[in-house]
Amino acid sequence: MKISVIGTGKTGSKVVEMLGDNLAYAFDESNPPTLEKLKESDAVIIFVPGDAVKDILPKVLESGIPAAWGSTGFSWPDDLEDDVQKKKTKWVLATNFSLGMNIIRNAIEAISAGSEILKDPEFKIHEVHHVHKKDAPSGTALSWKEWLNKEAEITSAREGDVNGIHELTVSTANEKITLKHDALDRALFAEGAIWAAEQLLKNKNLTSGIYTFGQLFDFITKNND
Repeated sequence: MKISVIGTGKTGSKVVEMLGDNLAYAFDESNPPTLEKLKESDAVIIFVPGDAVKDILPKVLESGIPAAWGSTGFSWPDDLEDDVQKKKTKWVLATNFSLGMNIIRNAIEAISAGSEILKDPEFKIHEVHHVHKKDAPSGTALSWKEWLNKEAEITSAREGDVNGIHELTVSTANEKITLKHDALDRALFAEGAIWAAEQLLKNKNLTSGIYTFGQLFDFITKNND
């Protein structure tokens, strides 16, 4: 199995390091991906900023290989699902490749359901990332609000070299509930991205098309023999 990586920044470089001998090619601005080299790869993992996605998306699609995208701050085309299916390939689009984040997702959904019996609850989501992160709020914070399915205020901060901190607070007049996820090392995103790429390649029960990371996680865990 040979996997290529597009984007060798803070997280992409971790993916390159962890792939070891399974790395096919590492692409960046000075060494952009070519269709020929992508086709030599079994799959590709992509960590580029949202404003760089539009330049590489057509080439990744044309290659027809499975792709795990860790890019946020980009509006995906409405017809992307049809295009991926036409290529008979599989993509996963993730706002966060932490496997533990799927435990958080289940917890947020439980909090959302339970909050129905609370009196006038207020929901706040706060996220902190490194100063070089361009999009705010983070894609993960937006996913938290989607999982919560409630009106929630989202606030953002950019500090130092923070990998990612997300916190949900549910407040009433008499109590406060806090749920927090702290990414201690970017290796956790690399691990999740590699796991996702491997599942796209190995799991024969996955049909062609686009999956969120949560959908992929649920499918694999619920169909794990």
